Amino acid sequence: MNEFIKSIPKNVKLVAVSKTQPCEIIRHAYSNGLRIFGESKPQELVRKYNELPKDIEWHFIGHLQTNKIKHIAPFVNLIHSVDSPRLLAEINKEATRQNRIINCLLQLHIAKEESKFGFTVDELQEYLSTGEFLNYAFVKIVGLMGIATFTDNTAQIRSEFQTLRKIFETVGKTAFAGDADFCELSMGMSNDYKIAISESSTIVRIGSLIFGERNYSK
Repeated sequence: MNEFIKSIPKNVKLVAVSKTQPCEIIRHAYSNGLRIFGESKPQELVRKYNELPKDIEWHFIGHLQTNKIKHIAPFVNLIHSVDSPRLLAEINKEATRQNRIINCLLQLHIAKEESKFGFTVDELQEYLSTGEFLNYAFVKIVGLMGIATFTDNTAQIRSEFQTLRKIFETVGKTAFAGDADFCELSMGMSNDYKIAISESSTIVRIGSLIFGERNYSK
């Protein structure tokens, strides 16, 4: 684990994807210096937040239902998967109740797989052009996130990451011009993180390379 951690460039944040992992395994990763963990189920995230050290930075990386936001709003550090204007509005409502700003990434649909969530390019541009998000005092859009197609075709993966990077650069110069906080590009997982880093990813989400393959029967 330590050698893998050391292999990640210092300018890239490593999110250890700890979903389905028991707390004792997460504590072992914590003892090896990891401080950012990613979960995809609100109830599981709340349980682990309550049981584990409070200096852990918790990221929510899964598809988030609006009625589940209230469970994680008091403590979540970053929500990677904001895939609709309605979800962002609801996050702002819950964040307002908690009187804390929640950092968010807008998820863009870049994969060929229909099962992936996210804004299309046109939807993203249309939404940003409305400026609606500027009215939200308790959410902060700090970047974009995308998941590439799960394939062995590295050229396709690179092309999808390049698409996301170009959109990130474009909206950074338009909708978020002058906003130094808009700086995060979350892309890359265990199977494609090296390509993602080469295409300017600032956050990678790694599970199996840290914890081993998940046991889906749990």
